[in-house]
Amino acid sequence: MDIQFEVIPQERIHVVKNLCNELMAYQQSKARIHPEWFDGMRFETRLVPSVENAKANHLVVAMDGGEAVGYAYSNISSKYVYSNSFATLDCDAFFDFDSVKGEDVGCLSQFFIKEAYRNRGIGSELFRRAVEWLRSFDSVEDVFIFVSNGNDDALRFYLRKGFRISHEILDGFITVLRNRAGDAAS
Repeated sequence: MDIQFEVIPQERIHVVKNLCNELMAYQQSKARIHPEWFDGMRFETRLVPSVENAKANHLVVAMDGGEAVGYAYSNISSKYVYSNSFATLDCDAFFDFDSVKGEDVGCLSQFFIKEAYRNRGIGSELFRRAVEWLRSFDSVEDVFIFVSNGNDDALRFYLRKGFRISHEILDGFITVLRNRAGDAAS
């Protein structure tokens, strides 16, 4: 196994289409609250719109030979992008806008590694690269991660990396994690 990490430009996001769809199926399989909400979630309805609506995007992919085996998708967006909708669901805002100083927030939006490649340091390297990119924006003080219910392994991973639970939304469907400039995130 010779893992290479590659930053993929927006016009090549299809490289992670299968991984994105695997992520949505994985999240649905873990969900204890409204697993049916994942029914319409896939590459075309989650990743593509996120990339199109963001101010800046960063997609780093772990490649084993020519195969994509993991990815981390991060973006910089106006905090108001997260105001009143999640997929096709109406909901409250994802966070308190007044608590975010700037106009923009960073988000580690999608993160997935094929099961056979987990626990080999690939996730830590993808995470490090994603957070490093997010922190390269001086105007961004807050970085958020939205963890789907039931994905306890991901929640523990992010907590170990210095993120803190902020709150839950959609009656516990998503746990919002937050890290502010100056907080440790490794």
